[in-house]
Amino acid sequence: MPVERSSISKGRYVEIDVMEPSMRKIKKSGYFNFVNKNDTEYRIRYFKDMVSTIIDMKWRWVLLILNVSFFLTWFLFAVLWWLIAYVHGDLDPEHLPEFQEAIGWIPCVTNIHNFTSAFMFSMENQHTTGFGARMPTEECLDAIILMCWQGIVGVTLQAAFVGLIFAKLIRPKQRTNTLLFSRNALICKRYGKLCLLIRIGDLRKSNIIESKICMQIIHSQITPEGEFLSPIRREMAIETPDKDTRFFLLWPETIVHWIDCNSPLYEISPDDLTKAKFEVIVLLEGTMDSTDQRVQARTSYMPDEILWGHNFQSMMSFNEDKQRYDVDYSLFDATNVVDTPMYSAKELDTSKPGITTNISSVTGRQFLELKEEVEDSA
Repeated sequence: MPVERSSISKGRYVEIDVMEPSMRKIKKSGYFNFVNKNDTEYRIRYFKDMVSTIIDMKWRWVLLILNVSFFLTWFLFAVLWWLIAYVHGDLDPEHLPEFQEAIGWIPCVTNIHNFTSAFMFSMENQHTTGFGARMPTEECLDAIILMCWQGIVGVTLQAAFVGLIFAKLIRPKQRTNTLLFSRNALICKRYGKLCLLIRIGDLRKSNIIESKICMQIIHSQITPEGEFLSPIRREMAIETPDKDTRFFLLWPETIVHWIDCNSPLYEISPDDLTKAKFEVIVLLEGTMDSTDQRVQARTSYMPDEILWGHNFQSMMSFNEDKQRYDVDYSLFDATNVVDTPMYSAKELDTSKPGITTNISSVTGRQFLELKEEVEDSA
């Protein structure tokens, strides 16, 4: 298997062996890009946690289970009602409903002719407290007991599915559709230091309170002993406008990761981005103030989604006519090209004065050509 050298480090500047291919672990939509295989012996655990299993299912399967469950209970109790009528003799030709009044026959359930009428009575008994043409009599004790059992089963089944569907409807999974992450991560110079920027926003007026954000880098590594470690996750320190990982998301915010000696991107330069195999994942957690439920949104950035020498355009403007601030979400992913040194943060810290130069954002082959020109001139 081919091995590619990368220079992601943390603390000590140790090279990391990165194996091909580098595939996205978390999709841009936030869904995980992996499935569990060969877990047959563990599948019984899903049935032990049936509530979570059903809630996690797709709607079509939940509705299928709901319909099958009701039809199955109707059918099973219909069989029992039919057996009671059959054993009592209510289905004998001379005891059919049209002859019962003439001969004085009292059935267990009135107007039961066959299995079809038993099925209809089963459905009526499970979902109503009143009866129509078909109703139980005091003739058969087993019919009275069965009527009570079916009432309990019916109420329990309905309550269970009402709870499951309600829990599935209000779960915060769909809330993440209105939590936005910028399409690209950006690297630029701010306050004399290189930094990685991402933008997050919330389209809804109902706020996410106690928001907390986390950033990690995922990569693979080969140890000196030849052991292949994949995937490896490392925390990336971030700074929010509130100077904490917890913040109040009132408007679109820019999250900053300072690329210093403790950053895993410390040795990454623009040309390394064209070859590096890593993934930066971002997790945003918070509580919905409308339902008080926790919600988590995720996304990831591959090296080719990190733009060197860009920063975000401003989205907010003051409306003089209406005396309010307008947030233009058409500019959510918009960036400006800014002068940025084309060296890694480590090179900037260790280079002699005059080696670095401010060159606008470049990528790929164009960047390599410009870098050669600068090095020749240095």
